[in-house]
Amino acid sequence: MSSRIAVGVMAALLLLYIALVAQRAWLLLISGDPIGVAMGAVLVVLPVIAVWALGRELWFGVRAEQLGRRLEAEGGVPDDLVAVRPSGRVVREDGDALFPRFKADAEDSPGDWRVWYRLGVVYDAAGDRRRARAAVRAAIRLERRERSSR
Repeated sequence: MSSRIAVGVMAALLLLYIALVAQRAWLLLISGDPIGVAMGAVLVVLPVIAVWALGRELWFGVRAEQLGRRLEAEGGVPDDLVAVRPSGRVVREDGDALFPRFKADAEDSPGDWRVWYRLGVVYDAAGDRRRARAAVRAAIRLERRERSSR
């Protein structure tokens, strides 16, 4: 629950920042000064990109959480994948040791969203956030395809 609160606070702060940038963009656009108008036009683009990126990341988080709950309900989440330090951080060596098995599962069943989701969890445990997000995005894409083909 605390991570949801943190995400909410960060999203609210980003929206406040976007609103302030949009206000400055508007003031520059109506200034009449050619350089100010050009800067205002550029500043209009930045909030649009920021809103798009924020929405995309929030939607990714929602979908990833939905898939995680679904996988857990199906009994597909292995128990105690890795050891956790008292601080709550994963013991990286445990994540690295699990990786080959889950990578092989993903290679054996490339169309199964469940194996890609588990691979994403193991990538995350190993500290490779970029690949973890890519694997979970693949799981989301595959699950969407599975749902639409029903």
